[in-house]
Amino acid sequence: MGPVPVTAKLSRKFYDKLGDDVANELVEWFNLVDATYKSDLRELNELNFERFRAEMRAGFAELRAEFHREIAQLETRLTKRMFAFWVAQSATTAGLVLALKLLP
Repeated sequence: MGPVPVTAKLSRKFYDKLGDDVANELVEWFNLVDATYKSDLRELNELNFERFRAEMRAGFAELRAEFHREIAQLETRLTKRMFAFWVAQSATTAGLVLALKLLP
């Protein structure tokens, strides 16, 4: 959406005192100042938004790295538990096989 000028209007008395040319020039100046402020504000908002996006990206990257660390730790714990289960299961199976061989 393009800039919308304020189109300031002055009272009829103001036009009568200064004349139409001077009053119209003043109105144009007001509109120019307004457009300049809007442009400056838009640029400032864009800069702030880009800074916000950069901070969000950094935050998400940090969160992603923390997530990967947590997943790696979980994987390590699960691997240790699975190995412990495998050792216990193998010992139980070997014990059963040995017990069956020793039976008359």
